[in-house]
Amino acid sequence: MKIIIINGPNLNLLGKREPEVYGSTSFDDYIKVLTQKYANVNLSYYQSNIEGELITKIQEVGFEYEGIILNAGAYTHTSIGIGDAIKAITTPVIEVHISNTFSRETFRHQSYISPNAKGVIIGFGLKSYDLAIEAFL
Repeated sequence: MKIIIINGPNLNLLGKREPEVYGSTSFDDYIKVLTQKYANVNLSYYQSNIEGELITKIQEVGFEYEGIILNAGAYTHTSIGIGDAIKAITTPVIEVHISNTFSRETFRHQSYISPNAKGVIIGFGLKSYDLAIEAFL
């Protein structure tokens, strides 16, 4: 199975940024754990802080992968373009969030991704990514 994790803005700062919300592990370290744990999965990873680059990557893999795990960060709440990109592809997308977005600021309660996603996993820390992989398996 071919799955890609796509992370959006500021997720390159995991382990440094607001550790009380996001934890103290970097995603570079965590992807190593996931790759070992799911050795039977062809797992790749992409991160960008730029909305258009995320859309391009979704379009690029959206017809050939079996699954996309997407944490679009703050673009979740603002990007109609990312929502439209997900709607346009055939690969199923699981929306993931490390924190419980519904226990945070009100603007984080809106998602332009959820209506077109296969499912949504929020609030389980980095374990949210494991749960998304398990959902695809």
